[in-house]
Amino acid sequence: MPDIVLKNVTKRFGKVYAVKNFDLAVEDRDFVTLLGPSGCGKTTTLRMISGLETPTEGEIKIDGKIVFSSYKQINLSPDKRDIGLLFQNYALWPHMTVFKNISFGLENLKWEKSNIKKRVYEMAELVKITDLLERYPAELSGGQQQRVAIARTLAPNPRVLLMDEPLSNLDAKLRMEMRSELKRLHKEIEATFVYVTHDQLEAMTLATKICLMKDGTLQQYAPPLAIYDDPKNLFVGDFIGNPSMNFIESKVSNIDAQSCLLKNEKLEFLFNFKTKTKEITEGQEVIVGIRPEDITISEDSTNKCTVYSTLPSGIETIVKMNLNGNLFTLVTFGRVDFKLDTEIGVAFNSNNYHIFSKDTGEKLATGSLKLLS
Repeated sequence: MPDIVLKNVTKRFGKVYAVKNFDLAVEDRDFVTLLGPSGCGKTTTLRMISGLETPTEGEIKIDGKIVFSSYKQINLSPDKRDIGLLFQNYALWPHMTVFKNISFGLENLKWEKSNIKKRVYEMAELVKITDLLERYPAELSGGQQQRVAIARTLAPNPRVLLMDEPLSNLDAKLRMEMRSELKRLHKEIEATFVYVTHDQLEAMTLATKICLMKDGTLQQYAPPLAIYDDPKNLFVGDFIGNPSMNFIESKVSNIDAQSCLLKNEKLEFLFNFKTKTKEITEGQEVIVGIRPEDITISEDSTNKCTVYSTLPSGIETIVKMNLNGNLFTLVTFGRVDFKLDTEIGVAFNSNNYHIFSKDTGEKLATGSLKLLS
């Protein structure tokens, strides 16, 4: 299975940059999700890899072979890139049975009938639709249609599978089921997957690596838990995670090699450094990032706050609390709930809190917190 390499890829529509100076290396058998808000360039990037969109400049290689180069005037058509494409719209032929929908591409490739039949049954068994082969698309549920589309895409045995939000038309429960099936499928066929989504939960649960984009540029490219635990900048920390990271605007004082004070009008923290990635200066304006699960409820804590709102869901409860006039979100696990306006104690027991520059958004340091006031 191939690697996919993009070097300095740019796509402009007039004077507007959809993708700008973009570098990406997708390794053999990776499941990479292109993640980001609407308009960030993720679908354009996928379409450039597939050949459906022509880059303004740059170079794209698949399995060591140049499929596009603005420098060498190379631009292979999609059918010569040995890729499979799966879109939000399943595009099944309504007048054909499931069998015919899956076999249609193989017939165009002039496969022998015996091999076509064998391959269709192999794909149907793989995605668990063997009993649906004689039905028509209108007789199938959304999830069943999705499985047919996957089987049809995989039938020619493409080296790369490119997917553009293929689960967005499904309801929440079915989406969860299909995520499990896609992850299993990726392992079984040992292919290279590139998957576009705006849903960060989908990216976190499916990917071996997440490529997070903003305004056509790469923000961070790493395994999901690495991005979650070690966001490169403020945008990454804010975009990844549900509920979102808590942010506190502060000013640095009393800084030394081991720690600093972080103050605003209502709160003061002692921050002990675990790692530093950038220089921090006295008086610098920063933003502290705190994951909701890194604030714990503690009856013994002297840090008291009042309950502003609660959202119990059975497996967990999301609590919004008022701490000295600042609203924080925390997550506590289990079947618990709290009355509004009651007082609870909270503790900051993690060593994975982050300091970001207010000016640039870059991460400056990671460490532990102690609430002083």
